[in-house]
Amino acid sequence: QVQLRESGGGLVQAGGSLRLSCAASGSILRINNMGWYRQAPGKQRDLVASITSGERTNYANSVKGRFTISRDNAKNTVYLQMNALKPEDTAVYLCAVGLFHWDYWGQGTQVTVSS
Repeated sequence: QVQLRESGGGLVQAGGSLRLSCAASGSILRINNMGWYRQAPGKQRDLVASITSGERTNYANSVKGRFTISRDNAKNTVYLQMNALKPEDTAVYLCAVGLFHWDYWGQGTQVTVSS
């Protein structure tokens, strides 16, 4: 089993920045991919960004150039630096990790961007 602990969400004005963190504990050897999803009320859960153990990254088109995903393998932690935030970025952000699939999920952290 892997446990995920997210932090860093909050309320920010449009144009501002936030940094999300997700620390993994437990069966760390079962982690290859790490990523962030988000889900707004009444909408589906969408992938925001992902990063492999080889540091290959992938971003949703809506966040390219504004968000940066990174990981610290020594700390078993994945980060999401979010800049130039927009009201449409408002959502619950969930951390996900896994070996080949998204096997484990965090509980989510709320990000609210005011206009």
